[in-house]
Amino acid sequence: MLYSKKNYLLMGASLILILIGFILMSGGQSEDPTAFSPEIFSSRRIVVAPIICLSGFILMIYAILVKPTRAKKEGEAA
Repeated sequence: MLYSKKNYLLMGASLILILIGFILMSGGQSEDPTAFSPEIFSSRRIVVAPIICLSGFILMIYAILVKPTRAKKEGEAA
């Protein structure tokens, strides 16, 4: 395998963080498309969600670059 189980778990966790960030950014549309909705400027959408997405991307980079741990085979000397 190219990566170890730890790498794949970190990649999965980072993917979940990225998806959560994008979900937090969504929404905020008004019922009337011609009316202005101040909900699009909520701190959840412009501060919290991008921080969560950025942390997910950074974790993904770390998960890809971290050296995979190799299990020692039986009979190998340390």
